[in-house]
Amino acid sequence: MLAPKRLLTALAFFLMAGPAHAADEVVVYSSRIDELIKPVFDAYTEKTGVKIRFITDKEAPLMQRIKAEGENASADLLLTVDAGNLWQAEQMGILQPFTSKLIDANIPLQYRSSGHQWTGLSLRARTLAYSTERVKASDLSTYEALADKQWEGRLCLRTAKKVYNQSLTATLIEVHGAEKTEQILKGWVGNLSTDVFSDDIAVLEAINAGQCDVGIVNTYYYGRLHKQKPNLAVKLFWPNQGDRGVHVNLSGIGLTRYAPHPEAAKALVEWLTTPEAQRIFADVNQEFPANPAVAPSAEVASWGRFAPDTLPVEIAGKRQAEAIRLMDRAGWN
Repeated sequence: MLAPKRLLTALAFFLMAGPAHAADEVVVYSSRIDELIKPVFDAYTEKTGVKIRFITDKEAPLMQRIKAEGENASADLLLTVDAGNLWQAEQMGILQPFTSKLIDANIPLQYRSSGHQWTGLSLRARTLAYSTERVKASDLSTYEALADKQWEGRLCLRTAKKVYNQSLTATLIEVHGAEKTEQILKGWVGNLSTDVFSDDIAVLEAINAGQCDVGIVNTYYYGRLHKQKPNLAVKLFWPNQGDRGVHVNLSGIGLTRYAPHPEAAKALVEWLTTPEAQRIFADVNQEFPANPAVAPSAEVASWGRFAPDTLPVEIAGKRQAEAIRLMDRAGWN
């Protein structure tokens, strides 16, 4: 048995050694597909020696898990897609604010939380996709114009249950107000060629197969499908270039409220915004870097340049509940 003095010395050593050892690992709860984030985390581990342990699931279960764990938190960081989800996490009280001059310099203000609780890491445009066989680019103009009679029986949409469409609708409300937005949504629903689809790939496949002529999709889904099918008879169109620009959303990351290793987690987030990490995101994910100093991959660049919407992306969260109500009233299932 250790003498009291030796016991205190051993205890002090344990208390000092524990955090130092713990900082060699950062735990990330992630709703992203493993193969999209593992290359980035592997690069960080190789660079710093810090191991990244990530647990993947849907965003809702992950957020509930963080809330349930409370002060007994396992996760240091929450990585998820869409500003609407990040806003929800912020409102649930499961994130904590932190500031970083490096992040502020690397990521534009509109892609960060005004409360400093999360930052964007990669961007995706939710834009129009059209059949190159049945539609001319000159026929297209804006999201709103898809409600016009010329698209009756020609439009495909993903389900309203997906946050991507909720966020797009939220920005429409911010720009047009609720009444006009509801009219636009009813026009979209009235122009549907078939029932809504469960995912964006299905929308693109339907356009390619002639089931519809135009749809709304996230750009990286187009990139993935086009890589598999180089002869895909579908192209992307950048709407609203004469006014507010293309709706842009993001994948992002936030520090959990009771992160066990906050300093190590902050260091990882800062690195994720640097050109080194941003290039990996761009090359692997078919997404746009959130850091404007980094160019997109050659594949993504080939889709052409566009003017993005300048609204802060957190609008997607602030108006999410209202957007869901309007979508429901418009009959968008």
